[in-house]
Amino acid sequence: MKKQKYQTEWNLRSFFKDGPQNVKREREKIKKAYLSFAQKWKKRTDYLKNPKVLRKALDEFERLATNYASGELRYLFLRETKETDNKKITARINTALSYYTPVFNQTEFFTVNLSKILKKNRNKFLKDKNLLKYKHFLEKSFREGTYTLSEAEEKILNLTSPVSHSNWTRMTSSFLSKEEALVLDERNKKIKIPFAQITPFLKSRNKKTRQTAAEEFYRILKKHSLPAEHEINSILQNKRITDSLRGFKRADSGRHLNDDLESVVVDKLVDRVTKAFKISRDFYSFRAKLLGLKKLKYYERFVSVSKKKSKKYSYARSVKLLNDTLSNLDPEFGKIFMDMVKNGQIDVYPQKGKESGAYCNHGGKKQPTYVFLNHNDQLSDVTTLAHEMGHAINGELVKKNENSLNLAQSLAMEEIASTFMEDFVLDKILEEADDEEKLFLLMEKLDDTVSSIFRQIAAYNFEKELHQKAAERGFLSKEEIGKIFKKHMKAYLGPVFELEKETELAWIHWGHFRSFFYVYSYASGLLISKYMQKKVRENPKYIKQVKKFLQTGGSKSPWQILKELGADPASGSASKLSKGIDINRGVFWDKGLEEIRAKLNRAKKLAKKLGKTS
Repeated sequence: MKKQKYQTEWNLRSFFKDGPQNVKREREKIKKAYLSFAQKWKKRTDYLKNPKVLRKALDEFERLATNYASGELRYLFLRETKETDNKKITARINTALSYYTPVFNQTEFFTVNLSKILKKNRNKFLKDKNLLKYKHFLEKSFREGTYTLSEAEEKILNLTSPVSHSNWTRMTSSFLSKEEALVLDERNKKIKIPFAQITPFLKSRNKKTRQTAAEEFYRILKKHSLPAEHEINSILQNKRITDSLRGFKRADSGRHLNDDLESVVVDKLVDRVTKAFKISRDFYSFRAKLLGLKKLKYYERFVSVSKKKSKKYSYARSVKLLNDTLSNLDPEFGKIFMDMVKNGQIDVYPQKGKESGAYCNHGGKKQPTYVFLNHNDQLSDVTTLAHEMGHAINGELVKKNENSLNLAQSLAMEEIASTFMEDFVLDKILEEADDEEKLFLLMEKLDDTVSSIFRQIAAYNFEKELHQKAAERGFLSKEEIGKIFKKHMKAYLGPVFELEKETELAWIHWGHFRSFFYVYSYASGLLISKYMQKKVRENPKYIKQVKKFLQTGGSKSPWQILKELGADPASGSASKLSKGIDINRGVFWDKGLEEIRAKLNRAKKLAKKLGKTS
């Protein structure tokens, strides 16, 4: 087969085909559209009482979101994640935000007014057939109304958000992305690498290699620990002020409201996983036995259990594996993926100045989706590509099937889409593996699973205590934060770990803590997707139900979407494929946890068969 060459950097030229003049034209066009909407509706109240008038207003508001999303802002934010040390980009972002925030604030009155619609009118609107396409949008608006401030206050919060939060977090990520680490390669030769490329060296079986990498990892974090201390305290204090103004009783309430979930559902998930930490502790104890070590360091969580040189998964090979997997699940999945590969919508390799990690950026209904990677030719990079393409496929299907006011899916739902694809690409790799390779692959997958479920819930528990202690004391030193972090990491890792003092610095590079309580969604997403994966393996036709889920955005609540999976739209009855998923029941989460235990037992049996354990 002829080796394929793919574009490995984003093609962002389409944002401004006519050069700098297009920026000015776009700004003027967007400003005019928002001003026109405000002039037409701001002084009116009839849409708050009459369903027919409200439908007209919502249609116009939806067209505004569809046709007047800022390409300039999106372009600049994408560029910044690749060029964090480019001050010109940062300056352009600040200038653009200064222009657009007052423009977008023109419609703040509309969302505030919707959330404050009198209760006597709400049922009338929700039952009106003419408003059916906006029903759940209105339901969410009414729920959010309890915590929505006045129009003037909401505008102030929008204007101050960059300086009170995003500028702080961009500072920390830019500091880290500029750093280079001096590590030992497999030949024990010292080489200099970007901070984003350090993870493979921490996974090395060569003790000197991973020790050197760990020393560099912690050196860089320590260097930036004082700014990070002030950054995290500032954004925590800003959140407390905002939460107090809105009337939130819990630090995580805003996240649950935004994710369209009841707090009790998340509480059940967190409780069930925390009580099941024995599984993750058992896994790491088993890993230590395979490595022939009595104790592990924090940075040794992912050390390869295979003595063989790890296989390299080039980007071209990863693309083929994923295309075969996705196309087999559904031809449209494969087409979406390959179109993105060929059109320059995936930025692949790490480089100095580029942020670490991976993400998917959907954009508006008429904008292309972009995926951001730091591909290091590791097996985990294949599953990362599958994860982000799950997001991308989800986003493209939602754009195709939903209106602009229903594009945003609950975070909890988005992580189901991403984690669903991962195991299937691993199944593809396992098909050609011998027992030795199967054990390695099983352990690698268990690494990902334990990290996505147990580690993320440990992180959620850390966040809860972090917010609580910060509220009590007013300011937490980096040492105090580090001790809280270390305690919660120890809880899921277990006694086989001797956590080095430097573990207390590891929270600094974990960007999700700046998004506040984001991390639970990895656990919920993976546990739900495991249920879906099992259904597809039992009956390949179930992929139609998964696709139905993937193309449903915010037009229904997460609970409703999952409950309806398997229902026959024609008859309204439950099909033989499934009775749906009820995430309100704690026992549902237990089923997914039992499957992880089963996979761990499978790995143990295979290790015993190979003579690696007694």
